[in-house]
Amino acid sequence: MTAVDLWIAMPLLFIAGGALLILLLGTVNQGRYGTAVGVAASAGAAMWTFQDPPATLAPALALASTQLVRMYIVLFCVTASAVLVISHRYNKRCGITGEEYPATILFAAFGMTAMVMATNLLVLFMGLEAMTFGFYILVAMDMKRETSAEAGLKYLLMGAVAAAFLAFGIGLHYAGTGSLSLAEALNLAAGHRIALAGWGFILVGAAFKLSLVPAHLWTPDVYQGGPAPVTAFLSACSKGATVAMLLLILPWGNTDTLRPVLWCLAVLSMVVGNLAALLQSNVRRMLGYSSIAQMGYVVVAFISGTNGGYEAAAYYSVAYAAMSVAALGAVSLIESSGAGDTSEEWHGLWRRSPFVSAILAISLFALAGIPPTAGFTGKFLIFTAAIRAGEISLAVIGILTAAASAYYYLRVIASLYMQDQQETAAVSPTLPEYAVLTAAAAAILLFGIFPSPLLILVKSALP
Repeated sequence: MTAVDLWIAMPLLFIAGGALLILLLGTVNQGRYGTAVGVAASAGAAMWTFQDPPATLAPALALASTQLVRMYIVLFCVTASAVLVISHRYNKRCGITGEEYPATILFAAFGMTAMVMATNLLVLFMGLEAMTFGFYILVAMDMKRETSAEAGLKYLLMGAVAAAFLAFGIGLHYAGTGSLSLAEALNLAAGHRIALAGWGFILVGAAFKLSLVPAHLWTPDVYQGGPAPVTAFLSACSKGATVAMLLLILPWGNTDTLRPVLWCLAVLSMVVGNLAALLQSNVRRMLGYSSIAQMGYVVVAFISGTNGGYEAAAYYSVAYAAMSVAALGAVSLIESSGAGDTSEEWHGLWRRSPFVSAILAISLFALAGIPPTAGFTGKFLIFTAAIRAGEISLAVIGILTAAASAYYYLRVIASLYMQDQQETAAVSPTLPEYAVLTAAAAAILLFGIFPSPLLILVKSALP
């Protein structure tokens, strides 16, 4: 291993070293410093990534450190730190103690970081599954809730099937091209029917990670059953990592061949996700169904391709991470205070907890696509790219379903601000929780009002 290889791999070493240190410290202090060590390790990896590397490739490790990769590493590390902060009090209330939780958060972050850095199909698959194995554990971590174990089991069973499809798809790629190198294999794929068949299996696996219909059935159960901070991490980073993976491989693939499949996935996800969300009273379950629709919009961007679609997909994945942390972070604090998880139990919450109510309202406005939030800007970029690519019918369906989604988002906001007050405890965030939620809400508004810096970064980072 050369010095350049070590430099490029340093974010992975920060994260892995932090996870191992948490486990070692847990043997003597029962995980007392797990959150602090996890935040420090994630912050260290993010700060290291801000430096320009001496080279962008480490061939011996099959890793890359391009500008797009570094952007997503920062996103994953910042989100992991935010989730660890939000989890601290939530876990105490739920009895989730010990070093396993913060260490597994870092192990999942390690997997998604390795996946986006991969230049080799095998490393990409191993990183993706390392991330997913971490989430299998995290979703089932709340041993006091039967729904948590049920959600973990459903996620595990469907995830195992999706992993088999991914592995078989990569195997077909290798059989058709004779190479595991990401760029080389994808450049050669267009001329090989076997390799193109592998695309179908890879898309099945990607559809599971993105919760696209019909590979979406695990999503509402996991959002409802898992710990709320874990749901925030999964929503922000698992989906963001999969979008990053598709950004790395789709520009070199034959997207015209894949267009009919992607078109069906996008339409079904937007329609089914939004219609199912309309029927939900449980807020977390509603957010689970809405995430299906949100990823349907991202698929619209992928179909638009080089007409601005790839830039829109990258922008929306970053914006959606901020929206997920804000929304589910606020839900975590509300549940930590002893309130239920249905909007009817949150009537008049703003009178007792104005800060948390405001954060939740901002995130829901953004998810609904209401200006001046990042959600509006992201949807505007996606539908503009679709119209530019000639996908008029797809853009119309997306706009109509996005308009319909405003009903169930605004229904929660109405419960917070326009209903009679219920007798529940006030939500009093700690100073770190204030900082995390304020930063997430600020990102939603800043990316919406001033999208140019992020768009310039995204455009310069894409191949």
